[in-house]
Formats: sequence, C-alpha cells, structure tokens
Amino acid sequence: MTSRIKHPDTMTKREILEALSGLFLAMFVSMTSGTIVSNALPTIVGSLNGTQTQYTWIVTATLLTSTVATPIWGKLADLLHKKLLLQIALAIFTMASIGAGFAQTVAWLIALRALQGIGLGGVQALAQTVMAAMIPPRERGKYNGYMGGIMAVATIGGPLIGGAIVDSPLGWRWVFFVGAPFAVAAMVLLQKTLHLALQPRRVKVDYLGATLLSAGVSILLIWVTFAGQSFAWASGQSALMVGAAVVLLIATVMVERRVAEPIIPLDIVVQRTPALAIIGSLAVGIGMFGGSVFLGQYFQIARGYSPTAAGLLMGPMMIGLIVTSTVAGRLISGHGHFKKYLVSGSVLLALGFALLATMDHRSSLVFIGGALFIAGAGLGMTMQNLVLAVQNTVAIRDIGASTSTVTFFRSLGGTVGVGVLGAMVANQLTAHIAAGLAHLGITLPAGGGSSSTLDLNAMPTPVAQVVRTAYGDVTGHVFLVASVLSVVGLIAVLLIKEVPLRETLAQPRSDEETIDTGILVEV
Repeated sequence: MTSRIKHPDTMTKREILEALSGLFLAMFVSMTSGTIVSNALPTIVGSLNGTQTQYTWIVTATLLTSTVATPIWGKLADLLHKKLLLQIALAIFTMASIGAGFAQTVAWLIALRALQGIGLGGVQALAQTVMAAMIPPRERGKYNGYMGGIMAVATIGGPLIGGAIVDSPLGWRWVFFVGAPFAVAAMVLLQKTLHLALQPRRVKVDYLGATLLSAGVSILLIWVTFAGQSFAWASGQSALMVGAAVVLLIATVMVERRVAEPIIPLDIVVQRTPALAIIGSLAVGIGMFGGSVFLGQYFQIARGYSPTAAGLLMGPMMIGLIVTSTVAGRLISGHGHFKKYLVSGSVLLALGFALLATMDHRSSLVFIGGALFIAGAGLGMTMQNLVLAVQNTVAIRDIGASTSTVTFFRSLGGTVGVGVLGAMVANQLTAHIAAGLAHLGITLPAGGGSSSTLDLNAMPTPVAQVVRTAYGDVTGHVFLVASVLSVVGLIAVLLIKEVPLRETLAQPRSDEETIDTGILVEV
C-alpha cells in the first residue's frame, strides 16, 4: 500500500479542520475539567465537609501538576511522536476523572485532581504544538481564533455545565464523570484523522532537569498556598520552603544550560519576544483561572444564586472571549500582524479587572456583566496570540518546548494567582466574618475562618448573612490585585517587537531545521 504525502500548505480548510477535529475535542474536554468544578465547589466541599483551604486546593492541585507537567510534555513532543503522547495524556486524564467522581473525602478528591492535572498539562501543551507543526504562523492566527473560541467556551462555559449538573438529579459526582466519554471519543478521532510524520531523532530526555524543575516549582506553589494560613508569610517555614525552591530552581538553570535537550530552552526564553510574552502570559493565567474560581464563589455564596444561574451570570465573559478571539484571529491571518491586538487586549483585560475590583455584595449585576465582557474580550485577544508571537520566532524543532514554556508560565500565573488570592480571601474572610459576628454578639473561635465549612444551610440565618456579605465584599480585592498585575502584562506587551508572521513552517534563520515538520500522511 502506498502513501501520499500532502504538505500542510496545500491542504484545504476542510482537510485541516478534519485533522484538527479530535485535537479541538481533546482541548475542550481537558480545559472544561479545569473550570467545570468552579460552580460545583461550594456543593462539593459542603457535601464532603471540607474547609475554605481545601476549597482552594481542589483547584490548585490540578493547576500545580498541570503547570509542572506542561514543559515536560512539550519537550517530549519535540523528541517523540506527538499524537501518541497526546493520546497518553488523554488516557491519564480520563482515568483520573473517573476516580475523582468516586471520591469519598476531600483528600481523595484533591489527589485525583492532581493526577488529572498531569493529563491536562499534556493536552494543553501538545494541542498547540501539533497545530504549530501543521500550520504556518500566518495561517495559524485564524485557527488560533478557533482554538481560542473553544478555550473560551471551556473556560467560561465549564462553570455553567458544572452548575447545571449539580442542580440536576445526577449530582456533583457527574461533574467528573461527564468528560470521560468525550475524552475517549477524542482519542478515537485523533487516531482516525491526525497523521503526523515521525522522522527519526535521537532521544535525550533531561530527567535531572525535569526532576529539579518539578520539585522547585511544586515547593514554591505549595508555599504560596499555605503561607498566611497554616503559617505566617514571614516565618521559619516560609524561609525554609522559599530557600529550598530557589536552590532547586537555580540548580535547574545550571542543568538546563549544559544538557543537549533541555526541558526549558533557555536560549529561547531569554530572547526578547519569548521573555516578554511570558510576562504577559502570567497576567492572562490569573484572569483565566482566578476569574472562574472566585466569581463562581461570589455569585453562589455572596449573592445566593444556584450553580446554574452562577454559570449563566459568567456568560458575558465567554461571549467577549469568543468574539474577540475569533475576529482577531481572522484579522491577524489576513494581514500578518499581531501586536496591536495584543496591546488592545491587554488594555481591555486591565480595564475589566479594574471595574470588577469595585464590586461588593450589593453591586449591580448589569455592571458586573459589562465588566466581565470587557475582561473576556481582553483575554480573547491575548491568550492565543501570545503563544503565536513566540512560535513565530523559533525553529520547527523547538516548537514543542517553546509553546509549552509559554503555556507553563500561563498556568504558573493561574496557579500562583489562585493560591495567593485564595490565601488573601481566606485571611480577609476571617476578619470580615469576625467583625460581622461581633455585631451579633458572637465571638469567632481562633482559627475559625480556615476551618469552618461552606455549608450555609447549616447556619442560622443571621450568621449565614454575615458570611454572604463577607464573601461579597472580599471578592473585589481579588480583582484589584489582578488589575495591577495586568498593567505589568500590558507594559510587557508594549515592549514586544512586531515581527510579521511568516507564511511557511520553516524558520528562515534555521533552514537546516527539517526534523519532524508535522507533514500529514494520507494512507
């Protein structure tokens, strides 16, 4: 049987979309898993008798492991078969999702969510890497718009789906079960429609670098999560953990400078565009993950809406994200320039967060919806295009590592953001609730803010109202911090040098790089 080789540049739109069908489904399912729990968390934590600290960890565990795993998956994609790696990542994700659905304790759930994150990190890194191996940067802007739309629906639509499931007879466990059949369908589609040529390449996996990076980032993120709650920011425990993280990360840099196939390509990271894109990605990560986590909590606890209604109230962010990611992607493919969209998106993101920073437990829902639309529009114009800016500067052989590096820092921003902001929320809640209860003549026990459950139905009405008011007034502070960080991201984007998107897969400065070009093979 003979094979007909078809270069991506000659593929029709229909052929490309067929090849990407399984990829898009895989991305949607994995991204949804990260947000579908948002509106279900109050119900889940209340059902399993969890605490506010555990509430944050159900989200943070997934973000932590996906963040650590992303650069490792990305580097493996430059060395091994991309499609097989993507299917392995989906298999890990599917098994972890089913296991999480059977959780009987919060600790059990957190452990399975951590395993789920390993698969999620693989899908996030590999999906964009496969696209980059198939489609030249000039055309990729358009398809990145489609990908951005899918990520928008998953990021913002996930909470709506999760809320609807919780409100249905199925119950919260189906929040984890529902993605499994779609993940299996994605694996089947990938097998049938995605055919990437695998050219031999000597494999040298940087195990030491991967271990040091994983350990250093994990310790740093665990410190961020527990500091201010289990121990003080300025304490012996903090000094020990930060010191260990710094030593491990310095050792990682030393190793990466010497190995043949580094997990994080330092020679690329230090270049102007990738370095600035990384800073911008940190702000985007906070917007993607922090928004869905704390807004779901705000609408349900502070405003008393059902999980389904809370998902609908986050709809303006999804609409803004879908519209701008699709439109900007098409315009970028049309004229080959991306910077003005990055700048406009960064401005909108900072403005949206600044408006959300003013909300409290009595804010107009119309005002909140408008602010969410603006923030979503900003995310849509920046999220995928920061990755595109980096991909346009590197050779095809480094596309996996460079793409995953940007995704890594975006996830890192989300993980640190959720951890730090979660710690801030927990601390401020304690003060607000204590003050509110004092007016009722009730003294809050020491440590009560971190150990009390979120089951408002079990509380006397006056006490529940104090808790609702506290959550409503504290949430705005989360977005105040996010808006400041978004300004930092805007400055970074302004400094990115505009480089017209190339119309070929090959990097002009590295014509000799022809390994694993991602050519499709039709058999």
